[in-house]
Amino acid sequence: MKVIDQALLKKVIIERPLSSHKGDYGRLLLIGGTYPYGGAIIMAALGAVRSGAGLVTVATDKENISALHSHLPEAMAFDLGDKQLLEQQLQKASVVLVGPGLVDDERGEELLQTVFHHSNQDQTLILDGGALSILAKTGMKFPKAHLVLTPHQREWQVLSGLDLNSQGTEETGETLKRFPSGTILVQKGPATRIWQAGQADCYQLSVGGPYQATGGMGDTLAGMLAGFAGQFPQVNLYERVTVATYLHSAIAQELAENNYVVLPTTISQHIPTFMKKIQKDT
Repeated sequence: MKVIDQALLKKVIIERPLSSHKGDYGRLLLIGGTYPYGGAIIMAALGAVRSGAGLVTVATDKENISALHSHLPEAMAFDLGDKQLLEQQLQKASVVLVGPGLVDDERGEELLQTVFHHSNQDQTLILDGGALSILAKTGMKFPKAHLVLTPHQREWQVLSGLDLNSQGTEETGETLKRFPSGTILVQKGPATRIWQAGQADCYQLSVGGPYQATGGMGDTLAGMLAGFAGQFPQVNLYERVTVATYLHSAIAQELAENNYVVLPTTISQHIPTFMKKIQKDT
């Protein structure tokens, strides 16, 4: 296993240049939150913005927009039913996250097809939640974007064909060879592993615990992944994803010292402070 150490954290989370602007820190498009899962896309947006994303736009059900803006006025939002605007935003985005709170139905399939059709090789495409379920069910052909997949154990079982007792490092590493080269896999579980197709080894978290077992935890992580993917160009995408995944659980672990359960929104509140601490530590 590769080690996630302080050197890697500091390699990724660096001080921002004085001569920079919001466009330097990612133009993100988050898609999801179809009824009745509006809270999922809100938590993803909170994770993205508080991780430092420069511009965050959310495509969701119109009914969610007021709630989103009450929690996060920094994010832009539009009705997911506006297909023309969706296509325009897909073309502008440097990072697209699709899936938090996305219902696996005919509408969800159509949305994912639209995303795949408009993705390009310069974009990062993060597939989470409902998008993974739809992908597994339909067998859609992967687009040419830089792919990040975030399945929990049962989602990985459907995607990979590996049952819960066969998801060890050797089996997962071999299965990843069937995915596009460079695909990043955040294999969520009691000991989350972060893989990249084409590499023999992976990172494994040594932080986190059962205090994270609550609804919305994966949505917050997905937002953080999107936030990190849109910035820190001095390192590769695999390192950005790894550090974001680590930070999510490291924050939870520290908060759990005084909390029986750690809520996803509480993790988001502490992201900027933890990032600053890493950047300042020598």
